[in-house]
Amino acid sequence: MSNYIEYKDTIAFHPGYYIKEIIDDSGLTQADFAKRLGTTPKNLSILIRGEQSLSIDIAMKLSRMLGTSVSYWLNLQNGFDSLLAEFRSDEELIRERQVFKYLDYKYFRNNYGLPDLPRKIDEQIIAVREFLKVASLSVFSDRDMSVVFRSSSDKLTDSNIFKANMMVQIAINESLNIETPKYDKTKFLRAVEYALTLTDKNKDKDFYPLLSKAFCEAGVVFLIMPNIEGADINVASKKIGNKIMLMINDRKLRSDSFWFTLFYEIGHIVNGDFGASFEMELGNKEGQADKYANDLLIPPIEYEEFKEKGEFTRKRIIKFAEMINRDPGIVVGRLQNDNLIDYNDSSLQSLKKKYEVTLSQS
Repeated sequence: MSNYIEYKDTIAFHPGYYIKEIIDDSGLTQADFAKRLGTTPKNLSILIRGEQSLSIDIAMKLSRMLGTSVSYWLNLQNGFDSLLAEFRSDEELIRERQVFKYLDYKYFRNNYGLPDLPRKIDEQIIAVREFLKVASLSVFSDRDMSVVFRSSSDKLTDSNIFKANMMVQIAINESLNIETPKYDKTKFLRAVEYALTLTDKNKDKDFYPLLSKAFCEAGVVFLIMPNIEGADINVASKKIGNKIMLMINDRKLRSDSFWFTLFYEIGHIVNGDFGASFEMELGNKEGQADKYANDLLIPPIEYEEFKEKGEFTRKRIIKFAEMINRDPGIVVGRLQNDNLIDYNDSSLQSLKKKYEVTLSQS
């Protein structure tokens, strides 16, 4: 680091610059000056080169030795630090512009009411940065910044990581504003049992507020978040103080994918495995979460008996779904996942209803 900085027609000198001038005018060596000052030659050399900030202790010693005020030296340091901070802030803004290219500002304007700032990229960056409550948008480039990514994280692009971290950060910020009691696993498991009752096609379609209330009473903040295109994140959970955040992407709102994704992440939470999941997760923990979700949604014994008959017509699927008190779309999704029916069968595909929910707004 230099002992002076020039930026935007302004120049600021590090206190070390002036200390060197004083030493040169005194005729003393740096070693002799350091001894008189009560510091080491090495420390003095580092200070002169501008590689170390002037401490209050050294400012006090200089004021006593040279007959100046302590504030004189500290003001020099403050002036240098202020210009340096401005320079570094503008450098950081350049880095933010690079990562901001991954985003569409309309996402924040449309979903969270940020001001309309057409073609004003720097102002858009500032607005998003303040909304997300971070010092720089570049922090979202760090893998696992907001939450630990699970096994597929090595396959993610820089854009995936940036967008997924940002999406989880929004959910975290919303969770911080929601009051809940301390997380209680026993109460949460009871809430999970209640959630299962909502998977019946005849139950209240407006399940989101019902789930949110039940989970909240157990110390879990449940959020369905508007998708950031290209984030590719399905679901995430994170322990925040004494509560837990559980987030699902709103692109998972078909009856089969929504309930499976929800109970999949509940399986992770119950096992204390917090993180974020993407498509095609692999690994032992993911397998356990898959089984947890599958077995809760469709009782294994009944499912095996249903499969043995091998007749997966629309009528039989609806009848089986009614028997186990599930939405038929859940059964269709399971059969498709097990490669027992074709995804292109429009008659069966139509059983997978798309839920309409009112998403929260920060």
